[in-house]
Amino acid sequence: MTLVVIAECLAAPGREDRLRTALEAMIEPSMEEPGCLAYLPYADPNRPARMVIVEEWTDAAALAEHFTTAHFGHVRQVLDLVLAEPMTIRRLTEAADVAS
Repeated sequence: MTLVVIAECLAAPGREDRLRTALEAMIEPSMEEPGCLAYLPYADPNRPARMVIVEEWTDAAALAEHFTTAHFGHVRQVLDLVLAEPMTIRRLTEAADVAS
């Protein structure tokens, strides 16, 4: 069973490009992590300040390890400076897994 994470970010006014750059810089190092299956940032075309990251991890332990990496620590510092509100993180599993 994999774990899908949806992280939603809203940039403060004028900080949209910095948010986009920070999230794009996370792709390569995150994908190099052993448990990372996908790491895809998306921008809302109708609201450029809103970005969503869709991630897939082999399990909760892999995600927990991600949160301890140097690149996550760095992006966390950047997010503290550029976000208009706290990031929202949703952890999802396949619907069949919830029903069992």
